[in-house]
Amino acid sequence: MQNILEIRDFSKVYTGGKRAVDGLSLRVAPGDIFGFVGHNGAGKTTTIRAVVGVIDFEEGSIVVDGHDIKDNPVAAKSRIAYIPDKPDLYEYITGIQYLNYMADIFGVPKDIRRERIEKYAEAFELTAALGDLISSYSHGMKQKTSLIGAFLHRPRLLILDEPFIGLDPISSIRLREMMHELCAAGSAIFFSSHVLVVVEKLCNKIGIIKDGKLITSGETETVLGDSSLEELYVELSQT
Repeated sequence: MQNILEIRDFSKVYTGGKRAVDGLSLRVAPGDIFGFVGHNGAGKTTTIRAVVGVIDFEEGSIVVDGHDIKDNPVAAKSRIAYIPDKPDLYEYITGIQYLNYMADIFGVPKDIRRERIEKYAEAFELTAALGDLISSYSHGMKQKTSLIGAFLHRPRLLILDEPFIGLDPISSIRLREMMHELCAAGSAIFFSSHVLVVVEKLCNKIGIIKDGKLITSGETETVLGDSSLEELYVELSQT
């Protein structure tokens, strides 16, 4: 079975010689929800930005659904949806205009996009606000709009950085349901979060990165053993 995401010996060195990520390798298979955990500055965001093609790198390779992000970036990016920790939306268009724009970019047919927008907007209780300017939205409403846009084209790889920030409890539940539904259809999710309880409950695989190095990775039950993720994280952070 072909992996959805395969990172091999990836390193990123910034100007001045700072090695933000050092020899990281991991695999995310179809159906996986992979939780990527680490302290601020550990290398999580650098890794994610390299996977989505936002930053360049010289060492290692990153392959998305069979397409190398450096050799074939258009094909790789067409299989990805990415939501950073602070989504930057177009403020002076409406929510529905933004969602139709995202659907146009990924070639989602009009009948399918309409069905999916209705489904996800209802799940996030956003339907009534879709005709309003995004500039009038709260942070949580912008997060929901970004998430709907990401799910519209049913990406093969969904990458989320702190996706639950700003969401109310019901919307958080809906998002978890949407994530499971997407993965059940053969896609995969790679996400970063500081909310370790959520990562432990939601993810079938986890990886912990420290000072640019992946210090443990694998099936959640195997990695944790008899510990909770919080207990393991504290233990590994202090070594």
